[in-house]
Amino acid sequence: MKRIISILLIIILTISIMTACTNVSDTEYTKYSGTFFGTFDTVVKVVGYTKTEEEFENYMSQIEDRMFELHNLFDKYNDYVGINNIKTINDNAGLKPVKVDKELLDLVVFSKEHYEKTSNKTNIALGSVLKIWSEYRSMAEADPENAKLPPMDDLVEANQHTDISKVIVDEENSTIYLEDKQMILDVGGVAKGYATEIVAKEIEAAGFNSAIISAGGNIRTIGKPLDNIRERWGVGLQNPDSFLVSNANSLLETIYINDASVVTSGDYQRFYMVGDKTIHHIIDPETLMPGDYYRAVTIVTPDSGIADFLSTSAFLLPFEESKALVESQENVEALWIQKDGTIKTTEGLKKIMNSYGATGASAE
Repeated sequence: MKRIISILLIIILTISIMTACTNVSDTEYTKYSGTFFGTFDTVVKVVGYTKTEEEFENYMSQIEDRMFELHNLFDKYNDYVGINNIKTINDNAGLKPVKVDKELLDLVVFSKEHYEKTSNKTNIALGSVLKIWSEYRSMAEADPENAKLPPMDDLVEANQHTDISKVIVDEENSTIYLEDKQMILDVGGVAKGYATEIVAKEIEAAGFNSAIISAGGNIRTIGKPLDNIRERWGVGLQNPDSFLVSNANSLLETIYINDASVVTSGDYQRFYMVGDKTIHHIIDPETLMPGDYYRAVTIVTPDSGIADFLSTSAFLLPFEESKALVESQENVEALWIQKDGTIKTTEGLKKIMNSYGATGASAE
């Protein structure tokens, strides 16, 4: 649901702010950065501090390889030799259970559990509805003058095949089976954050203890910046009205975190226009239309998978319900950008916001 380019936009405070000093003379660590593209339809950027460039490149290679492995497992479009992935499950809907790797099984279990525990808004079984929206978005991109909304009758018919209880997981045998032959799994609302969290934990266990991974709109920090200056990473939140601009004026806010994730869902990255109305890609499973409460919602919490999941759910709820959902979760903070540009936040988030006096100089 949220993103094949996925969503939205948190950028790392423009690289100069995010990583500050490039050359640090009084420490044994040096800042390095690397970028790759091709996983989850987004650019992945890694910035970190290591003792040597060779050490950084080794970590970078591990991150890239692992992200591609997870991308292939969570892919709903393509087949890969020797891999049973989301597409394999969809191709066998109503036919037979599919044996899958642990990471994919765990992702589906995670998504089903959090669907029940939160707001029933982030539904990985909504693929039949999202497929229609994707087709109309593609037609709009090819012929903007004739862009249109999908017929509601088509969406309602597709929605008959989105019952997540019909996603049958057999953990003992590591299989997933879709009881409804017309059901389509779409894990776009959680896969990128979930994969980023897996990679961050694994690379930290391998010894990379000072890094920030930016996978599109998903930010995950590891440790603190080892520049002998800052105690926390600075992460810039994008102003939705300046999405295509990359300078200090495009930043709405800066927050300071360590060992945490920042994920934003918003209306300003994947969209098309019908007349003068913006039609974005975050679809409400109740109305079957794009959510219309906010420009963007940012979630801050340690786990990137949870942040990704909650950012979609919070985006699709009116403010009081959205705020209640966030506050019902442990160690979760949020920022809402209302349609009129008004910003609301949880009280805990204010403690790490630049506009309320927070800086990267202290870990407190």
